[in-house]
Parts: sequence; C-alpha cells; structure tokens
Amino acid sequence: MEISALYHFPVKSLQGHKTKSLPLDNFGAVNDRRWMLVDADNQFVTQRRTRAMAQLKATVTTKGLLLENMHGERFEVDHPGSNAERCRVTVWNDDVVARDAGADAARWLSEQLQSPVRLVTMGEEFRRPLEVPRQDRQVGFADAAPLLVISQASLDDLNSRLAEPVSMLRFRPNLVVSGCEPFAEDHWKTLTVHTHDGPLVFDCTHPCARCAIPGLHPFTGRAQKEPLRTLASYRRGEDGQIYFGMNLAPAFSDQPMATIHLGDRVEVR
Repeated sequence: MEISALYHFPVKSLQGHKTKSLPLDNFGAVNDRRWMLVDADNQFVTQRRTRAMAQLKATVTTKGLLLENMHGERFEVDHPGSNAERCRVTVWNDDVVARDAGADAARWLSEQLQSPVRLVTMGEEFRRPLEVPRQDRQVGFADAAPLLVISQASLDDLNSRLAEPVSMLRFRPNLVVSGCEPFAEDHWKTLTVHTHDGPLVFDCTHPCARCAIPGLHPFTGRAQKEPLRTLASYRRGEDGQIYFGMNLAPAFSDQPMATIHLGDRVEVR
C-alpha cells in the first residue's frame, strides 16, 4: 500500500488543496485547520451553518494567509504576532485560546458570507489535548483527531454505486491510501508511513462519523442528496451514524515528526 493523495485545509471548513508533501508537527499536519471562523459568541463556524464557506479558498503564504472568493477577489491576512489579541473560542466541547486575525479580516469575511464572523488562528500558547486515545497528544481546530485517512478503494466503491461520481474533497481527508480493499481502514489498528526520515506510526483512533458536509458541493456549498443517501444504505452503523474514513493520532507523543510524501509506503495492522 502507498500514499496516493495528500490534502490540507488551512482554514477549517473552507476549500482545501492537494499537495505533494505533508509535514507534520505535534498538532497534526502543518497548515491544516490552523485557522478558523467564529461567530459573535466565539463559537466555531463551519459549512454546517454557513454553506457559502465552500466558495472561499485559503492558501498559506509566508506572511499568513491569502483568501479568495469565486470571482477571484483576494484578501491577504498576516499571521497575528505575539502581541495580537487573545480570545477564548469554542470548538465542539473544547474551550481554547486563539489569536484574533483583526478587524479587516473579519470585515472581509463577514461581507463574503453575509454573516458576522471573525478569523482566529493558533499561536504558541494554543493547547487542545486529544481525548481519544490519550491526552498527552494535541489536536488543532480539526473536529476529532489530528489526521483523517480514507482508502481510494472506499471512494471507488462508493462511486461505483452513484450515477455521478464524487470527489474525495467531499470527505476532507489528509491521507489517501491505495492498494487495499474497500473499507479496509475500518479494521486497522495502527498505520505506519515509511517516510524519507523514517517510519511514522499512528493509532487508528476511531472511525469517522460523517456530518452533512459530504452532502454539500465542495466548491459551491449547494446541498445534494448524494452521496449521503447511498452511503446511508450500506455504511450506517448500529448507532445510526454514517461512517467513512478513519481518524488518526500519533502513536507516540515523543516520536520525531517528519514529512509524508506521495508514494510513501504504508503498512497497517
């Protein structure tokens, strides 16, 4: 098996990017979900509430972030420095300290989304312990775990059942693995990526329960019945949730971080 695709999503719930390499740090993939939108109550905002977020693209720059809408209009954001305003924001049940990206960024994004939002990011003071499986590891603004893996065979199986195939971007993984059977990831306990710098070992913490976002077009936010309707017909668990993909966390909190590249060999058990 091997890594056949890599993705990162700089701003939680905005458009993501394919990449040829994915450096890692203690919070997961570098530049992945390190920025986030919050509302007036400092609650996190995603496409679940604001579908127009799918129409905005975010690209990491040397200074911070480049935001772009569907019409090509751009707005640049500098990464907030050590003197930036701190705020406490909520991601699901976690209350964390973030840095505010400023009034100009808030104004531009609020105009684009027709809803009052602010842009925040992680600073050196950011801490968000990972509950599953151990709290000695950290996670950024991602929903449940530092990384998400999906096998290409799982998407191929789904697309074989659909009248119109869907993109892997619907499911927003970081790693795509080829060379296994469909939904083999359901049963993996650990995943080892053999990088140029040595092996990286990850715990497969729990299967990914899907929300409504895979039912939204990844570039327009338009709601569609597929692929969730078809997934519900054969991927619904006993708890009523639809499952697609596997969450990952570093198996060892002190293992040296490395960079994953396309073509890296993968072993599972």
